[in-house]
Amino acid sequence: MRGRGFQLAVSLPAQTFLATGFLCGAWFLALALPRAVLALTGWDAGLAALRWLDWVPLGIGAAALVTSLRQRLETVRIRLGDAGPERVERVPHARYRGRAPDLSGPRPLRIAQIADPHLGPWQTVEKLRRRAASLVAQEPDLVALTGDFLTMESHDAAEALARALEPLRELRGRCFAVFGNHDLEAPDAISDALRANHVELLIDAEKRVRTEAGAVQVVGANHVWRDRERHLGELLARFPRVPSHLRLLLLHDPSAFAHVAPGEVDLTLSGHTHGGQLGLLSLGLPWTVLSRTRWPDHGLFARGAGRLYVHRGTGFYGFPLRVGVPGEHSILEVFRAEPAGGGEATAFAH
Repeated sequence: MRGRGFQLAVSLPAQTFLATGFLCGAWFLALALPRAVLALTGWDAGLAALRWLDWVPLGIGAAALVTSLRQRLETVRIRLGDAGPERVERVPHARYRGRAPDLSGPRPLRIAQIADPHLGPWQTVEKLRRRAASLVAQEPDLVALTGDFLTMESHDAAEALARALEPLRELRGRCFAVFGNHDLEAPDAISDALRANHVELLIDAEKRVRTEAGAVQVVGANHVWRDRERHLGELLARFPRVPSHLRLLLLHDPSAFAHVAPGEVDLTLSGHTHGGQLGLLSLGLPWTVLSRTRWPDHGLFARGAGRLYVHRGTGFYGFPLRVGVPGEHSILEVFRAEPAGGGEATAFAH
């Protein structure tokens, strides 16, 4: 990547300027009409009373920095096998922050996900390396890397990405990755960095893995912009379900989950949305600006018996503009519902 001096002198100030301009521009446009009305009516006191609002975008930017820097380890529990809605909808799941939940009963499948790390000025090699090491220390059964590894600052930084992901070498044979949309800008650099750390890149491919919790079939979908229904249909037909295996799909863009036929996949892992970027998660509410769009923004969704988990993102592209939507640092614990009417969850397969 660029040297630290260049980042401090150019990259970070430039990105801060652009982000501030974005926030201020939208805000000042929103204030333009009431200010115009006050000016036309000659109410100078009213105009003066609104001046403090000029500082609101800067306060939002500061809040975004604080939100972006807060990443506490979470444990997310996902239950598979239950019937779900006909359309993609958010469904409940258990989330534990700062502590591991008590575990009684069969051992779950434990997955560490790294989504959208975007190595760059705000996501340094050292920071990403610490986060990767922290996930490795949790001894997951699998590590899923769901794309968007670099930024424009790091397109030629295969060695930097390799250093950042080096802790994953301890989990050889258990780490799998797919490309995101930004990875298509520098596929060779990312492929080299993943290969250096024994991370298997699944470009429309599959891998079968035996874990302590059972057998898993991991299918990795390459990122495509068009004909996604046909692409996913052909991919899943090429690698049909394997008996006694949990069927796991790595899919960068969660909006494509709508094209996965119900029952084709047990669990799909995605990222891409950065959790929605702007929302009320920090206040304990699920709403984000993407809540009513075609993009599932964060958390657990269902369609039929299939489940989709959307990671809020390990990093961010450019300025860390997360307002009320912190990044995610989590371990997923996956259970399967009791098949014959029992109320308890069980390990997914043996």
